[in-house]
Amino acid sequence: MSELTLTVMRLGFLAVLWLFVIVAVQVIRSDLFGTRVTQRGARREAARPQQAARQNQAPPQQRQQSGGGRGRRGAPTKLVVTEGTLTGTTVALQGQTITLGRAHDSTIVLDDDYASSRHARIYPDQNGQWIVEDLGSTNGTYLDRSRLTTPTPIGPGSPIRIGKTVIELRK
Repeated sequence: MSELTLTVMRLGFLAVLWLFVIVAVQVIRSDLFGTRVTQRGARREAARPQQAARQNQAPPQQRQQSGGGRGRRGAPTKLVVTEGTLTGTTVALQGQTITLGRAHDSTIVLDDDYASSRHARIYPDQNGQWIVEDLGSTNGTYLDRSRLTTPTPIGPGSPIRIGKTVIELRK
């Protein structure tokens, strides 16, 4: 073999070796520090004035229906994480759909090995009742120790379990 061929082979081997080292360091870094979480609050704050303007342009009867039962007495006003890595996290219920899962665009991002990327959602129906729905997750969503197979109404204080995370609606 010529000297040029040996030099090219050595440099190629060195490049592959460095590529392996870089990939290994990135994997170790992601295991140690987890995934990067983007700030979603800034996007929501920017979108609220646009939503309010669109809602004010709606007909009066449509504006009344969009409240989602907020004025009902005894209705839950917040979603609280009671167990899991996010214990103490609270989300205000304002008539919008709340998504739960590992995906970064979920309302509550679950850092749980037993949660799917799009695991479940909680949304209000027309009567102001809150409904929990499993979105085809692998490990299932449980309401009061029973696995959900259909969208089910939630009462205040009823535990919703997704992997190691437990969530409740509260007043």
